[in-house]
Amino acid sequence: MTPAPLVLLDLDGTLTDSYPGIAASARVAFTALGLPVPDDTALRAFVGPPLVDAFPRFSVPPERVPEAVAAYRGYFRTTGMWENSVYDGVPEQLTTLRDAGVRLAVATSKPEVFAGPICERFGLAPLLEGVFGAPPDHVPSSKATVVAAALDALRPAGAVLMVGDREHDVHGARANGVDCLGVAWGYAQPGELLGAGALDVVDHVDGLAAAVLAALDRPAAPGARPGGAGTVRSADRG
Repeated sequence: MTPAPLVLLDLDGTLTDSYPGIAASARVAFTALGLPVPDDTALRAFVGPPLVDAFPRFSVPPERVPEAVAAYRGYFRTTGMWENSVYDGVPEQLTTLRDAGVRLAVATSKPEVFAGPICERFGLAPLLEGVFGAPPDHVPSSKATVVAAALDALRPAGAVLMVGDREHDVHGARANGVDCLGVAWGYAQPGELLGAGALDVVDHVDGLAAAVLAALDRPAAPGARPGGAGTVRSADRG
């Protein structure tokens, strides 16, 4: 019997439209530091990477990044995390995958302490085997370490695939020998996902389940490390 495949799903920009709360939290942080507030287009860059990587891109001095993160989190934990919504059709697509025998889990750069309650509040948790996110801000983390933690906990014996909307998802998955399917309804710049090495990009939510099932059936690319659309074994991950 073929082992059940596992799909790791990014959260922000893949399952939920979290931009309103993230942008509002970032505005609070820049205002608290007395720095110019970036415009709405620029603030989209905050969706995806860890905050400690995002703030320096906006010329926040390294020594002030912890202050910026603290201001951001102060607003986010009380208000910003709920300024969020599940993309139309996502629950139905996840249900289709579950019915097809696919294991599902979230792997996000958002701190796990926020990601878990968000998945609970918006009704995604019953469709998932787990929610894996970043540790507290003072602990170094990346998408690669989050994906590694999910694989260590879930120990998949079958095919594994990442689904995400940013290049960080592609790179983080690939660092663990896993391929990534991109989605176009999130926050990537044009060409970002394919340029990073995504298998393909799904244009619309209603095509997600079919694209995932097709990708899981695809042989791993020549020269790819173990994982991807193949089997991830504990030995492959050290």
